[in-house]
Amino acid sequence: MDGKECCQVRNAHHSVEFKKKLNNRLNRIEGQIRGIKRMVDEDVYCDDILNQVASVKSAMDGVAKELLEAHMKSCVADQIREGHDEVIEELFYTIKKLLK
Repeated sequence: MDGKECCQVRNAHHSVEFKKKLNNRLNRIEGQIRGIKRMVDEDVYCDDILNQVASVKSAMDGVAKELLEAHMKSCVADQIREGHDEVIEELFYTIKKLLK
């Protein structure tokens, strides 16, 4: 995969295995969110709901870490090798958003 395919056109080219792994994680998170909605509807104690919200946030952070690692190893590395150092600023911006 060259950097132009990935970053210039703004498409990612992940393996089937990687996409399956992420989709499995996202499906679990989706289930957790449905559970939280059900808890709200059933007037479950707020602290119990907040604990589930914390779990979802943690799970989403895990998804973000997986994607960030893949992005750095593919798109960012390819762009730097091709002399497109501006991708570093984009990466810094993305990391800052993730750390908020």
